[in-house]
Amino acid sequence: MPYNPKLLCNFVLCNVKTPQIQPMSRYNKPVETTWRSILLQAGVVVAFVFLIVWFLPTDGRSILHYDVGRPWPYSQFIAPFDFPIFKTEAQLEHERDSIRKLYEPYFEIRSEVENEQVARFREAFRTATAEELSPIYRIFIESHFREAYDRGIISNDDQEMLQRDSTQGVRIYEGIGAVARPVSQLFSQKAAYENLLHDADSAGLSRGKLSRLNLNHFLQPNLVYDKEKSESEWKALQATLSPSSGMVLVGQSVIDRGEIVSEQAYQILSSYERQLAARTDSPGGQHGVLMGQVIYVLLIVLAMVFYFILFRQDYINNPRCVTLLLCLTALYPLLTSFLVRHTLLSVYIIPYAMLPIFIRVFMDSRTAFLVHAATIMLCAISLRYPFEFITTQCVAGLVAIYTLRELSQRSQIFKTAIAVTALSILFYLSIDLIHGRTFMAPDSLTRIDWSIYKHLIVSGILLLFAYPLMYLLERLFGFTSNVTLVELSNINTPLLRTLSEVAPGTFQHSMQVSNLAAEVARKIGAKEQLVRTGALYHDIGKTVNPAFFTENQAAGSINPHDQLTPEESARIIIGHVREGERLAEGERLPRIIRDFISTHHGHGLVRYFYVTAQNAHPETKLSTDPFTYPGQNPRTQEQAILMMADAVEASARSLKEYTEASISELVNRIIDSQVQAGYFTDCPITFADIQTAKNVFCEKLKTIYHTRISYPTLKESVADQQV
Repeated sequence: MPYNPKLLCNFVLCNVKTPQIQPMSRYNKPVETTWRSILLQAGVVVAFVFLIVWFLPTDGRSILHYDVGRPWPYSQFIAPFDFPIFKTEAQLEHERDSIRKLYEPYFEIRSEVENEQVARFREAFRTATAEELSPIYRIFIESHFREAYDRGIISNDDQEMLQRDSTQGVRIYEGIGAVARPVSQLFSQKAAYENLLHDADSAGLSRGKLSRLNLNHFLQPNLVYDKEKSESEWKALQATLSPSSGMVLVGQSVIDRGEIVSEQAYQILSSYERQLAARTDSPGGQHGVLMGQVIYVLLIVLAMVFYFILFRQDYINNPRCVTLLLCLTALYPLLTSFLVRHTLLSVYIIPYAMLPIFIRVFMDSRTAFLVHAATIMLCAISLRYPFEFITTQCVAGLVAIYTLRELSQRSQIFKTAIAVTALSILFYLSIDLIHGRTFMAPDSLTRIDWSIYKHLIVSGILLLFAYPLMYLLERLFGFTSNVTLVELSNINTPLLRTLSEVAPGTFQHSMQVSNLAAEVARKIGAKEQLVRTGALYHDIGKTVNPAFFTENQAAGSINPHDQLTPEESARIIIGHVREGERLAEGERLPRIIRDFISTHHGHGLVRYFYVTAQNAHPETKLSTDPFTYPGQNPRTQEQAILMMADAVEASARSLKEYTEASISELVNRIIDSQVQAGYFTDCPITFADIQTAKNVFCEKLKTIYHTRISYPTLKESVADQQV
């Protein structure tokens, strides 16, 4: 065998012990960096940071965590500045109730209403006869009208307002002066009318006759509520209330480490935080908060960016991956900020564990956890007490990644949701117990809050929607999940069923290649289900002209290539790649599967027909273009595995003798020739991976084409005795 430096290099790299290389480095194929790409990436980072910070709550976040009845966990607290001790809302409400008894709303008296309504009454019944309305009735009615207007008539709505506010008295004014009058002395329109009918009964007059006169139309309010004066009076009374009950001076010691937080200490600490928030709300304070938020978000985003630069540049170079990561990473902080800003629901209802599930299914576990942890920290900036939130959600994300390593069945999502919910509840319970909370504590401050656990259960239920949402993400971003791959690997799909019927030899070849490639992928850590499904479809183009491929030709049949020139035969053989791409596109197979069709021969040569044509014309050097496949060389591990498995399986069928030596020689010769041809220079496969693939192919082919033992024949005499 002639000396070949490339094969020697291959042998050395596969067998000599070298320093361990980080597994992730295979995804960091160097790409040319330009100022344009740098500026584009920087612009994306700036836009992302701006989006997150824009929607963050701007009010001051608490930096202290304390409860009444619990020890103060920090060092001695000394007031850094003077601040008032603000009264609690309950204290302020009690004082408001006290001054509300002194509050008297203003009503303006309109004297002309009495004369107008009495005149209207007289005019309405001016022509009435004595039988219809006798003088005694007229005198009785007018006297009661004037009595009611003297006491004061207010509208029914105003009476309801006074009763609702428990108002005891009002102030009635006309011009400048105002007099106080108890509400009990006033008439509403309804009360004035009922009082007239009641007095009529006492005077022996007919209530029915008075009712038919519709006298309530002449009882109109002569006291009108003055909203402006009343509100001014209420504000003046409220101004007498002091919002604080004392002052804390700078340098004053409030509480020391280990002391129990009393109601008074709690009120002082709350007042300090309130005053600190007021300072933060000032223009200078707002700028400080904004700067802190920008730095916080920027550092987290840069941490993610450097992770991808160092370990997964293939994601950065893939627009689909970048878009998916940006959308998912921005969605959860924005949703968290929205709930916190509007105080709608607890943030624990949001199924944060859905994020690592999606990234794990479409990318990898390391990326899933890093992005999940970064997203949780971006969400935590909106919360008052983020410790429990960060730890609980990080544990939930880890459980989701561990339990969903390969999503291929719907039941896996259900099991993951149960595991995430159970572990989240258990972990949060441990935090409650650490903080001293118990199940049956009489004090609500030391009793476990079960509402959080209900929210975690709801979050677990919402996690089940990851399955239908995954299909939506596949369509939006062009990804392909293992669930889709499993569905496509069903041999009852239209393309595979047609392949098995029209080209049964090719179908059997594809099945064998699928098994070989999947075993190699499992050994080297590639995507097993992906290469298995891609192998099933890689030769579907042979259904167009199945008889021109040897695996579909019956033994002893006429070879149709005998009637064609080498160029025509090569065109038909090469055409199965284009035909396969056309059929796959017509069936709307995912792009990742169509790539297996176009790369399984790479930019290789149909050597048999090229050599035949060259031998027919030895005097001229023929061009290789008519005999070269139009596809690209493999760009992923899985595509490289398929190329090797396809060539090895097809060539193994032509062996005259299946021995360990012949199979090993065949496998090494074919794969070494592919390495020499440079088919794998564009994909992240190592020499160690190639050596592993060789070993797997040798073992599997020996099992498939094992030498059968020869059964002994019976001697004729023994056979006759048995008969």
